[in-house]
Amino acid sequence: MENHNHTSTDFILLGLFPQSPAGLFFFILVVLIFLTALLGNLSMILLILLDTHLHTPMYFLLSQLSLMDLSYISTIVPKMASSYLSGNKSISSIACGVQSFLFLTLAAAEGLLLASMAYDRYVAICFPLHYPVLMSKRVCVLMITGSWIIGSINSCVHTIHAFHIPYCQSRAINHFFCDVPAMLTLACMDTWVYEYTVFLSTTLFLVFPFIGIACSYGRVLLAVHRMHSSEGRRKAYSTCSTHLTVVTSYYVPFAYTYLCPRPLRTPTEDKILAVIYTLLTPMLNPIIYSLRNREVMGAWRRVTQSFCSVKN
Repeated sequence: MENHNHTSTDFILLGLFPQSPAGLFFFILVVLIFLTALLGNLSMILLILLDTHLHTPMYFLLSQLSLMDLSYISTIVPKMASSYLSGNKSISSIACGVQSFLFLTLAAAEGLLLASMAYDRYVAICFPLHYPVLMSKRVCVLMITGSWIIGSINSCVHTIHAFHIPYCQSRAINHFFCDVPAMLTLACMDTWVYEYTVFLSTTLFLVFPFIGIACSYGRVLLAVHRMHSSEGRRKAYSTCSTHLTVVTSYYVPFAYTYLCPRPLRTPTEDKILAVIYTLLTPMLNPIIYSLRNREVMGAWRRVTQSFCSVKN
């Protein structure tokens, strides 16, 4: 049996897959998801930058979402892949702290940004005449900047606190990245005070934004229900339902992991739920929010035609 008791300050990430044929299959699947998310989000950022027709508040927010997803998944998957391929599961305390800080920053910032995007749709559909004022460029910049700053402050507080907790001799984290709930199981002290702060932060940055998003889409669906065009209602319902599905797949597993008491969860459940909000959501966001959009398809054609004309 592998011994995970270490006297050094390094942590051991036990990972997501076993070293077996089945583990190799799932590893290849994760790499494909990572490459798809990488390509999709990077394409959206470049497309929004290149096409002036997409220089609107909605797509400005979408470009930031793609940037966050790109950074989000890149914080976790490369280290997980290198550990699996090399068999070296150790990670230094500094690297673990950096990974934890980046993950928490991006998670909180994306949670706030998704709420901002729901507000954008709410204003566009329910108050179209006031949209240029309520969603001006200045408002968008404030939303994005606020998401990054608040996420960074929250992450800094939690990372500093988590890495000042004394850990026992076994420093094996039963996870595939340095996730705070998984690390707390190794603590040599009662962590109820810190767990309370995690509960408070999760409520502020995940639960409240999700409630705000649900209320915004509720108002949007009510406005759509009053539309005279049945085709317009069908398209709006389809768009809202897909958006809500992706948003729910991000917030709910995240909130469950960070709000549910530790005795009611298992490490396997935590890892499965983490796959949803760290891997699947960044892959689905560019597809659901953008690639199914008619304006985005038109932008692809314009950019492609422009590129071909320059090449010729």
